[in-house]
Amino acid sequence: MKRYVRFSDEDARLLAELLPHAEPHFERIAAEFYERAREHEDAHKVFTGEPQVDRLKRSLVLWMRRVLAGPHDQAYFRETCKIGRIHVRVGLPQHYMFTAMALIRVAFEEIADARMGQKARRARIAASKMLDLELGIMIDAYRDELQERLQRITALEREQADRALAKTEHRYMQAVELARVLIVGLDADARIRLFNREAERVTELKRDEVVGRTFVDALLPEVLAEEHGVLIEDAAQGRLSTEALESAVRTKSGKVREVKWQLAYVPVEADNEVVLFAIGADTTDQNALARRVRQSEKLAAVGTLAAGLAHEIRNPLNGAALHVTFLERGLKRAGSADDETLEAVKVVGEEIKRLSELVSEFLDFARPQKLQKRAVSIRALCERAAQIVAPDAARANVDVKLDLPVADLTLDLDPAKMEQVLLNLLKNAIEAQEPVGFGTVTVRVRRQPRQEIIEIEDEGPGLADPHAPIFDPFFSTKPTGTGLGLAIVHRIVTDHEGAIDVHSHSGRTIFRITLPIRLTG
Repeated sequence: MKRYVRFSDEDARLLAELLPHAEPHFERIAAEFYERAREHEDAHKVFTGEPQVDRLKRSLVLWMRRVLAGPHDQAYFRETCKIGRIHVRVGLPQHYMFTAMALIRVAFEEIADARMGQKARRARIAASKMLDLELGIMIDAYRDELQERLQRITALEREQADRALAKTEHRYMQAVELARVLIVGLDADARIRLFNREAERVTELKRDEVVGRTFVDALLPEVLAEEHGVLIEDAAQGRLSTEALESAVRTKSGKVREVKWQLAYVPVEADNEVVLFAIGADTTDQNALARRVRQSEKLAAVGTLAAGLAHEIRNPLNGAALHVTFLERGLKRAGSADDETLEAVKVVGEEIKRLSELVSEFLDFARPQKLQKRAVSIRALCERAAQIVAPDAARANVDVKLDLPVADLTLDLDPAKMEQVLLNLLKNAIEAQEPVGFGTVTVRVRRQPRQEIIEIEDEGPGLADPHAPIFDPFFSTKPTGTGLGLAIVHRIVTDHEGAIDVHSHSGRTIFRITLPIRLTG
């Protein structure tokens, strides 16, 4: 292939000369590449989380260095083949290899034009030759891996194909394949023999990836594998203890979808025939909506109560505060009060002020204002919030870090309300690390195809109970907390048609805000 594209030793030397000019840009190119990938559904769903994306970025940086540095020998060829095979295993569509090469090709050409003077044109040609070689090798490896997969599938299905195809094809296509529910057929060993189109859609797994594997191994999340796995295995043996099972499945991208299964046992003579049908409905979105409705109803009821109480309390508090002020001034003018009496009056005044602030917070919660939306830079919003809490962070010896994407995004938000959300979460994160005396709070922003994710992460002790109703009004983990801060945060985020959740364990707590992106034109 090197001879075919006329890749010479002179080309290799030009790439080596391009390396020191290009290497400082590798991390930026990798960041731009994976930000571009997040904008596309098929590419984004391959990612399992931020740690994987960080590893992929590092791998891309090493690959770019290898392309320019060489040596371009047989070992180089074998390493490139591995990359093509990995693309098949993670499910990356082949056309994304072409778009990736186009992005990197443009970046290398721009650097060559800017830094290599009279050698720029020859360096661009050398880079194009090598990237074309890389693409050709990857495509060959991609094709070989697909052929091997097809051979595995053929070997697995050949035993059953002739006997089962004529008998089941019409019934399967009509009754199973077109159904809008998950239908999974298991043999007596609880191995998957039937996997319909809806099951593929929900789990993101192709039929050939699960056929022959056990239900437990292919689909169940680890936390449910033992308990629900026993129920499924017993059902496949005819020991059906329940016909309905509230469970979940693990998708190819590592997410968990809630599924309600109906189990039906149909005994047959052959061991490898389907004996258990698991018919499932994906209830993830339905359950999430029900939880949001319950939360909204709870907030509305408590808000009405809070508004009534706040109005009844505010007027007496204002009168009490005014009279305490008069009393303090009168005592000072008369000169008859000792220091202890004046201090007691001062404490009463401060407590009345604290109660008044609490009443105002009740009213903010009970009577939310209409959102004043406008185009807001997410980068500017996060930077401003971090700047405001900087003095509090410094006093607590906590470092506030910003992890923001290269390309900014503008959303239609109420900037004051969303700033209130970030400030509340940042202050909570800082306070969580005060007892330790040091720590880091990270503000992280990530783009997804149709959503913007904002995360506030701290290194504090975590929630004592990860399942505590922290977004419920008047629930607080602080001795002097009102329990309204996170309830107000939840209301503001949901008013923006977003969602907020928390993942917490000792040493790491992440509040994750998900906001919709309105795509236009």
